Amino acid sequence: MAGHSKWANIKHRKAAQDKKRAKVFTRAIKEITIAARDAGGDIETNPSLRLAVQNAKGANMPKDTIERAIKKGVGGDGANLVEITFEGYASNGIAVFVEATTDNNNRTVASVRSIFNKYGGNLGTNGSLSFLFERKGIFTLKSESIDSDDLEEVEMELIDFGLEELTTLDDEIIIQTSFDDYGKMQSAFDEKNWTVNNTELQRIPMETTTLPLEDAQSVMKLIDKMEEDEDVSAVYHNLEITEELMQSLSIS
Repeated sequence: MAGHSKWANIKHRKAAQDKKRAKVFTRAIKEITIAARDAGGDIETNPSLRLAVQNAKGANMPKDTIERAIKKGVGGDGANLVEITFEGYASNGIAVFVEATTDNNNRTVASVRSIFNKYGGNLGTNGSLSFLFERKGIFTLKSESIDSDDLEEVEMELIDFGLEELTTLDDEIIIQTSFDDYGKMQSAFDEKNWTVNNTELQRIPMETTTLPLEDAQSVMKLIDKMEEDEDVSAVYHNLEITEELMQSLSIS
């Protein structure tokens, strides 16, 4: 069941992001700006920037927007941006891990705490949920970008690069690696000239909790509201995403 929930969570996050295209762009711009600020604006010598630009292109961000974000980072305009995390619980003991990028820490803390409180949860202390999630590398590719019709062959090719799991969702292939093999897998795609639409380190729950539909919907209200916050980059949780819940959220 946990395996099903993992991919259902990923599918839910992807669908939610697709519905919030402007939010996806905001996140991508921040990632590019920080990467350019920290290690320069050359994608050939800055792996973090190369990945950020790759993700932006996968989200169909215009080239001029990408270039402006790089110039912003190199020019120092992104100096105040910092990445922070929050850990807490939604109703019924569902763990919620929030990642944010902000230029105003006080504003973001107040906003995240307010959302937890308003929707029946509570903000905890950092480190309190670390044992509930594993960091995994998640790569999303269009099926057509891989030069093979045999997924078993692809799996065999990628095992040496740290492949843990491969699954298909619609017309996409999703590949999972450990945190330690994240860079190695990216190198494999570069070597094979396979186009990756999106790559990121996600926090995957080691175990999930199933709730009655009404309770689960209440938790998802908190999750959705958190994802709408301009400073929030990603939200992870250990709620079991059942088929019934997926249907009620109009995501199939």
